[in-house]
Amino acid sequence: MDINIDEILTTVTELVTVYGIKILAALAIFIIGRFIAGLIAKGVERAMTKSKVEESLVGFSKNLAYAALLTFVIIAALGQLGIQTTSFVAIVGAAGLAIGLALQGSLSNFASGVLILIFKPYKIGDYVCAGGGEGVVKDIGIFTTTVLTLDNRTQIIPNSAAMGGA
Repeated sequence: MDINIDEILTTVTELVTVYGIKILAALAIFIIGRFIAGLIAKGVERAMTKSKVEESLVGFSKNLAYAALLTFVIIAALGQLGIQTTSFVAIVGAAGLAIGLALQGSLSNFASGVLILIFKPYKIGDYVCAGGGEGVVKDIGIFTTTVLTLDNRTQIIPNSAAMGGA
């Protein structure tokens, strides 16, 4: 066996040159992308806070924006490494669809809660007759609205029923 050190060093140097640059570029994309995703998430938080949007909706939107942007950054970094990302994009899309279908009722309540918090058709302290419940609004959450009935009972109404009815 004749081992040629020069050939091995040349091969290693070529591999480090080709893949080292790709790895450095992928790391740069990930680090810079993560930083930018954080800035954008903070911008979303500031804009929603200035608009006086409900605090729980602000936090949820900030985290959702950060997670979505970070997903794109990771896929871009993997693409820079030469990994085929089409399958990852398909998996993320399929997972989003599956989660959306599984949480269809909850997402309907969530969307209605967002609309209630943004457009404020009623506020805490108002007397409402909505979603089969009637009473004074005690709390408006992302998924439900809590009312106190005339006979002093607490009733929890799903936001989709509150927004969907009269």
